[in-house]
Amino acid sequence: MTDLFHIDEGPKGKEPLSLRIAPINLDDFVGQKQIVGENGIIRKFIQEDRILSCIFYGPPGSGKTALAKIIAHSTRSTFLRLNAVTARVDDLRTALLQASRYKGEGKGVILFIDEIHRFNKMQQEGLLPALEEGMVVLIGTTTRNPFFSLIPPLRSRVLLFEFLKLSSNELHQILKRAAEKERITIDENATHLLVHMVDGDARRMLNILEAAEITEHRKTVTEDVIERIMKKQPLSYDRDENYHYDVISAFIKSIRGSDPDAALYWLALMLEGGEDPLYIARRLIILASEDIGLSDPLSLLLAESAYSAVDRIGMPEAKIILSHVTIYLSLQPKSNSSYKAIEKAIDYVRSNEQVEVPPYLRSANPAAKQYKYPHEYRYHYVKQDYLGKSVRFYEPDETPLGQEKELKRRFEFLRRLNSEEGNK
Repeated sequence: MTDLFHIDEGPKGKEPLSLRIAPINLDDFVGQKQIVGENGIIRKFIQEDRILSCIFYGPPGSGKTALAKIIAHSTRSTFLRLNAVTARVDDLRTALLQASRYKGEGKGVILFIDEIHRFNKMQQEGLLPALEEGMVVLIGTTTRNPFFSLIPPLRSRVLLFEFLKLSSNELHQILKRAAEKERITIDENATHLLVHMVDGDARRMLNILEAAEITEHRKTVTEDVIERIMKKQPLSYDRDENYHYDVISAFIKSIRGSDPDAALYWLALMLEGGEDPLYIARRLIILASEDIGLSDPLSLLLAESAYSAVDRIGMPEAKIILSHVTIYLSLQPKSNSSYKAIEKAIDYVRSNEQVEVPPYLRSANPAAKQYKYPHEYRYHYVKQDYLGKSVRFYEPDETPLGQEKELKRRFEFLRRLNSEEGNK
């Protein structure tokens, strides 16, 4: 047996604070009452020592690995551990061979895989036979959405348990226990700052607390110490994780909802978190057409110009350009009529037989004389069939805003001309 499958964390007293105070049973575990509370499913699994294959997914520092270790200490089964970040195909194969031997001896085997989303498709498929045959019970942890990061055959063989972000009260409990166990005094302001700035991440909170204790060489932690350390820490934002999509979604929806202050907050969070400014600029181009569209056609030009400017200028000055466009787009009148129009057209194309181009509209055709040249008619318009079917995709808003008011008047004027007899 190699250290790869070892549940111990190393010499006592040398591991990080988050490991030193890690819970060893459910009575010490904080959070996730929905699955470990009095009637929680995982609590029942542990009490009966009948663990089923499951995936724990949720934000960092919410207790996924801690709960897996509680299961390891509570079960009579042999517990094997892999970390998908460092594990190779050979490591997985070795673990499954070891599990097969234990199974042959009549022992149950739990295979714990931390960061399981790091396994590629082939590695995930390699788990399927062992699960199908009951060779191992799998416990996997991930910060990613399993519906995106795990293959469907693997998801169908496990139970999925979502871990929620820890609340302020739960973080207070963990901090209090850490302070008591390590004999640290934390003043009230420092406690408040720690709890409210780590975004539900208990591990990060404890790491900052430990850093404060080490740097100050004392057992009293004050607010100013926490502030100095936290200013050096990156924001809780990972552009490769699900939160990346949540934040950009909030950003776009804030602009769509005409709230520049909210939009600027999400923009600042993304920029401080290291988001690619060109990614933000691309999304602004899409929004300018989808959500503002015909009410202010210049918004699209401004957003496109901003993309080029951000590309040429780069950070940190690009933040000014993005702020400029964010505020402008937030305050523009909104219209999604062009978006709805193309969606209707695409749906029609997919649902109906393809229309042939009328002969007089073709690029080279014997019926060219039948084509009516609009510029030869009054208002540069003439009634003419351009499709061969009567359809209606573009519907101006009943109360259009901005420049779409004029477009609606023009649209209705053309319809009236179309209904007139002998337009000339």
